[in-house]
Amino acid sequence: MVSTDYIVGLTDGEGCFYVNVRDRNSRWTPKVETHFYIKLREDNKGLLEEVKESFGCGAVYFQKENRPNHSSCYRFEINSHRDITQVLVPFFEKHLLHSPKKKDFEIFRQIVQMVRKGEHKTEKGLLQIRNLKLQMNNWARRMRKIRTSGGNAK
Repeated sequence: MVSTDYIVGLTDGEGCFYVNVRDRNSRWTPKVETHFYIKLREDNKGLLEEVKESFGCGAVYFQKENRPNHSSCYRFEINSHRDITQVLVPFFEKHLLHSPKKKDFEIFRQIVQMVRKGEHKTEKGLLQIRNLKLQMNNWARRMRKIRTSGGNAK
């Protein structure tokens, strides 16, 4: 098992809190999915297995990569709403992040609480979740904007 400090540092560097909003259609109400993942090179699978063991939940998946200049990797992911509310959120409430991902986690936690209360089932709640989601992972959007077609930042 890895230490809590190691998990915090790994998350600061390689982790992601992600929210996916699936729109309402004729068969179901809107669905808000919450995900946490850490993605590492293929040769670091053992480390992700240790992270999984430390959390006591989640899964490690192989992620084949077809994009140029990207290699296949492994991803540790927690996407069960129960595990996110009972394990992940309390972990990061107790063991604080240090990078800009701290803000992403605080927004993520707010969305998780809204989903737990069923607020995503109302138009107002869903709109609020969408607006909160737009405030997350801004560093990734900024990086995509400043990259040239060759992939290097200016």
